[in-house]
Amino acid sequence: MEGSSRFLCDHMLGTLARWLRLLGYDTAYPEALHDDELATLAEREERVLLTRDKDLAARSHVSALCVVSDDLDAQIRQVLTELAPEAGEPMSRCSVCNGVLTEASKEAAKQAVPEGVWERHERFWRCPSCGKHYWRGTHWERMRPKIEEYTALVAPAREGVPSKA
Repeated sequence: MEGSSRFLCDHMLGTLARWLRLLGYDTAYPEALHDDELATLAEREERVLLTRDKDLAARSHVSALCVVSDDLDAQIRQVLTELAPEAGEPMSRCSVCNGVLTEASKEAAKQAVPEGVWERHERFWRCPSCGKHYWRGTHWERMRPKIEEYTALVAPAREGVPSKA
């Protein structure tokens, strides 16, 4: 299980799923499924099942982690420290649907983002799966310290690996 960076969150962990995506991890968050369906999906997609259900984690035939806290910060820390996933590339996945973001031209983003945002920013990203657009505005600036804090938790696993500059 150590080193895995593909996750499947059960229906009780939607906010955790969103944050793992923001941190660059391939994180599925399906509609509410029965326990057997969750385990089957995790197995088929080679994902670690993240669940708040102790019994499901214990009896599951796939790699599973019982997330013990209700607190988001503690949840993220538990996943990153106990599973030691390979480092993700922050802000590379859609927080809504998990699609891989691609850079979009400023002109292509013009109709999709608020006019003031379009005027103030030069770089935009788009999710090819759901069409959502992203930019590094004030929301990004507020999230950046937490993202850096969380990515530092997996930094020891990255030592000796060149960064993507």
